[in-house]
Amino acid sequence: MNRKARWHEKTAFEAAQALQDRSLSAQAYVGACLDQIDARETDVHAFAYIHREGALSRAKALDSGAIQGAMHGLTIGIKDVFDTYDMPTEGGSRVFAGHRPIQDAAVVATLRRAGAVMLGKTITTELATFPTNGTRNPLHLEHTPGGSSSGSAAAVAAHMVSFATGTQTMGSTVRPCGYCGVTGYKPSYNLMPRRGVWPNADSCDTVGLVARDVRDVAFFAAEMARYPALRLPDDPVALQQAPTVGLCRTHEWERTDPAMRSAFEDCARVLREAGARVQEIVLPEPYKGMLQAHTTVVHFEMSRGFADIIERHADLMRPALLERTLKGLQVSAEQYQQAQTLARQCRQMFGDVLGECDVLLAPAATGEAPRGQDYSGDTSMNQVWTLMHGPAISVTGGYGPHGLPLAMQVVGRIDDDARTLLAAHWVHTHLQAHHARAGH
Repeated sequence: MNRKARWHEKTAFEAAQALQDRSLSAQAYVGACLDQIDARETDVHAFAYIHREGALSRAKALDSGAIQGAMHGLTIGIKDVFDTYDMPTEGGSRVFAGHRPIQDAAVVATLRRAGAVMLGKTITTELATFPTNGTRNPLHLEHTPGGSSSGSAAAVAAHMVSFATGTQTMGSTVRPCGYCGVTGYKPSYNLMPRRGVWPNADSCDTVGLVARDVRDVAFFAAEMARYPALRLPDDPVALQQAPTVGLCRTHEWERTDPAMRSAFEDCARVLREAGARVQEIVLPEPYKGMLQAHTTVVHFEMSRGFADIIERHADLMRPALLERTLKGLQVSAEQYQQAQTLARQCRQMFGDVLGECDVLLAPAATGEAPRGQDYSGDTSMNQVWTLMHGPAISVTGGYGPHGLPLAMQVVGRIDDDARTLLAAHWVHTHLQAHHARAGH
């Protein structure tokens, strides 16, 4: 394999350093990523639109000028619910076939200004909900990559792009990234600007980020949010400081399969042996209602947000999605307000729940990625944390019966994203070392 072809396999952080010091050209890096798309896209089906000529032109312009920013020459896949002025945005739905926005979403514009190269639009489930659009898990093509950020997770896992954008309303970033063995980061609610990102359920919708590992996703987040504190520190002492981790099985624990339960216990052992202080955390009684509260909120807000589609384009929406959307019309305003009240109460008590813990560790999925492409997986391990509005970051905690990742998530306090990313990096590093010793 020649030097050009190898670069797409390196972490984005490594590629960024080479792009910054000009030992790697943007054209060579973009070319390597496009070659990888050519090699794997037919099988994986991660992209709704590939912006080949635009990406090559952008790379050539970057090479002929000064370094534009921290993202100079790095490649990004944009989930197809983010507006892009130079590419279609169709939301994975016949309702919006051929739709061309006139401007970029706020985060896309920010990334362009920092020097990023948009390789294309990654496939989403229909309108970032659940009907799938044919993307396969690159680790095992017979299995789902999860949803709704299916193309984004698959594109990063298949080494087609440095990064990808996602969204999370239920579990749409953390779960697919967990299934594909990459890092998904759902920031604190509203940390990333949502302007130009198609809404689903407004009080839960969060811009998500997809990268190869925690260092990459922290670097990506710092640029997307224009928030330098999110980058991991260069100080090795800070990176090596063991966090206090709360093990949280959640009230949905019975939904997990035996392999996930075994992996969770193994993670606890590995982290203790690596020096973390690990303690059991039991969520208080009110949290038992959070899963249903989240479902109520999403159904109510989705039926409002999709009102025009229901009224004028119902025949173009897939029947299962239409049925779910119409179900939201049956949720009363009183039920919706009760659900939101419970969510606020649980957020307020979360600091006391964590106590001395820096973060919680919880399952990110019920098991490994299910077989088949028609079902994107159980969201119950994600919904409560999405409604909590705090950060959640996926890490691989083990491997299931088909050799696919069993994902955990590192969950932090609301707006405590920098500390959560730092703790997630520590957890990820030690679990990764354990997996390597075990031959994975």
